[in-house]
Amino acid sequence: MWVMPEHRSVVAGVDGSPNSMAALRRAAREALERHARLDVVRVVEADGEPGPRLLRTAREWLRLRRLTADAIPRTQHLNTRLRVVRGAPGQALAQAAEHAELLVIGARLHSEHGNPLGGDTVPTVREHARCPVVICADHTTTSETP
Repeated sequence: MWVMPEHRSVVAGVDGSPNSMAALRRAAREALERHARLDVVRVVEADGEPGPRLLRTAREWLRLRRLTADAIPRTQHLNTRLRVVRGAPGQALAQAAEHAELLVIGARLHSEHGNPLGGDTVPTVREHARCPVVICADHTTTSETP
């Protein structure tokens, strides 16, 4: 009996922030080293924004395509899949990486709620992800100190 081979993948959560772009670059390196597909995921929260749902998803996909093209050198031949998913970011990213080898996300160094890992996304991902999780910060950005 023929069995379809498993698709190896590395998932990157991207929202356009400097830390998520650092996560995308790290995930691309990991995917290359592992000979795996890179799944770039943008989570859109259901926020009641006006406009047709399909149109908003298309706009987010085009933005994700541009962000990915800017972050990954054209010389890297990498099998890449772009996905726009809806839901709460932590849960949606953990679900998107359900069969992945690795999930790479960015985190703010400080959040408005005092969480050093930046909001609820990181703790939720760490709790629910079935694969290893790498948390990245873009150390080239400057932060203001009082």
